[in-house]
Amino acid sequence: MRARAGDRVVTHSRTVGGHEKVAEIVEVMGPNGEPPYRVRSRDGHETVVAPGPDSVVEHRADRDR
Repeated sequence: MRARAGDRVVTHSRTVGGHEKVAEIVEVMGPNGEPPYRVRSRDGHETVVAPGPDSVVEHRADRDR
């Protein structure tokens, strides 16, 4: 998994009917775009995450098309 600041991490719910979590990557802390990432959620909370297999990165360039 590789990302840049401005990309989003989307974590899918592990339960049926649950909501996915979406957070913007504000800092890439690993080498070559790899985790961990400092992310900001929609409510403004910031945390450091190392996304697992239930997460995907949405690249900014893909969303701007």
